[in-house]
Amino acid sequence: MAVANLINQKADERQFSFEVLPPLKGTGTERLFADIEQLCALKPAFINITTHHSEYVYRELADGRFERQRLRLRPGTIAVAAAIQQRFHVPVQPHIICSGATVEDIEYELLDLQFLGITDLLLLRGDKAKDDRVFVPTPGGHAHTTDLIRQVQRFNEGFFANGEPIKNPGRKFDIGVACYPEKHEEAPNLEMDMQYLKEKQKLGAQYAVTQLFYDNAKYFSFVERARAMGITIPIIPGIKPLAKLSQLTVVPRTFHCDIPEPLAREIVKCKTDDDARRLGIEWTVQQCRELYDHGVNDIHFYTVGAVPSVVEIVKKLRQ
Repeated sequence: MAVANLINQKADERQFSFEVLPPLKGTGTERLFADIEQLCALKPAFINITTHHSEYVYRELADGRFERQRLRLRPGTIAVAAAIQQRFHVPVQPHIICSGATVEDIEYELLDLQFLGITDLLLLRGDKAKDDRVFVPTPGGHAHTTDLIRQVQRFNEGFFANGEPIKNPGRKFDIGVACYPEKHEEAPNLEMDMQYLKEKQKLGAQYAVTQLFYDNAKYFSFVERARAMGITIPIIPGIKPLAKLSQLTVVPRTFHCDIPEPLAREIVKCKTDDDARRLGIEWTVQQCRELYDHGVNDIHFYTVGAVPSVVEIVKKLRQ
């Protein structure tokens, strides 16, 4: 069943979904599949797989100068998605991003996915390069998620990006997108950021998954404001349990979200990473139960570096 149908048709059932990260180039898939085996035992609604097309690295030349090059460190999103689907028989949802890809690159990704029978997508712009002040689109690529949605919808209508008709269109792609309860880091304000979400809905997005957050009040406020402005698609909360002491500062800086004062106060009392992990589990269980109390039944977990915690959390929630 398509992810959009799972969300809509099973709205009264409590469901979990998980995001996983492809392994670094050359490291193999053993660790990833061991993690997925644990996650699949929890019977997730779906698993999505992140995409990291490329990032800048500096190579020293023979004459001592440095040259900036793009290097793709985590290839294989589509291959990993196909392997998960075949090996574990769970719906998969690869990320398709603008960053590092041309329109032609994306078109070939869509063709590959159709051949594999994978038609659930999470469409994202992708992160800017670490050394760039603002996002710089790849020449011949897209600058915004809305442009990416238009390309996928045009493909769904039976046309390649150059306008040529597709002789044998396959099954249409279902589209999910991201949203940000504390606004995207580059948005001037939350209101404008939410207008972009409304435009994604207008173009055909069927549901949205939030950036991670630790303060449910911000999620509830975001959903309330979204509904008031005519955003009707499901908005799935994205949750990531804290697992290390360092995440008190790393998580807000990396994901541009606040750590609520009560949680921050407890983290600074922790002496070890194991203390922080136990606190993260306790906080997340309480956070999820509060979401349940407000009628939220679909919860998405960001599992990178936290698979054991997520497994324990889900088991506690099902007791």
